Amino acid sequence: MAIVESMLIASWLAGAAAPAEPAAAPPAAAAFERFKSLAGTWRGKSTRGWEDEVSIATIAGGSAVRHTSFEAHPGEQMETLVHLDGDRLLLTHYCVAKNQPRLVATGFAEDGRVVTFEFLDGTGMASRDVGHMDKVVVRFADADHWSSRWTWYANGQERWLEEIHYQRQR
Repeated sequence: MAIVESMLIASWLAGAAAPAEPAAAPPAAAAFERFKSLAGTWRGKSTRGWEDEVSIATIAGGSAVRHTSFEAHPGEQMETLVHLDGDRLLLTHYCVAKNQPRLVATGFAEDGRVVTFEFLDGTGMASRDVGHMDKVVVRFADADHWSSRWTWYANGQERWLEEIHYQRQR
């Protein structure tokens, strides 16, 4: 009995002596906070030559981030929503191609400043071979600059489509 009591006291003292380190935020949660920090108005320039005004807002009680693109396709508006699903970070792109690919964050690099999303599933598509945005790599440069590189997928092939560089307007 004395041995058991000694072991219990020793383990309690060891726990009391070493303060618990705060748990680091899971990569998806940390990345989601970065997306939330983008709230505001942005000007984007595409490597394909067009410019766009973008509005980003945190919505639904802080549970989602909405990215609204106004000028990427004249006369059309697109929406992209980012949200957590447990320990996963998901992105749904409501595209002018009339489909809604859903992507999941598969990589976090450079201390969370680079997030890679890849195709999970989608709606408005008879199969994955229907043209859609299949991958996006988001790079957070600083509080006033970020970029996204989108990949288009169709007929069994992935190809680089464009990179968009954003600068905060307000």
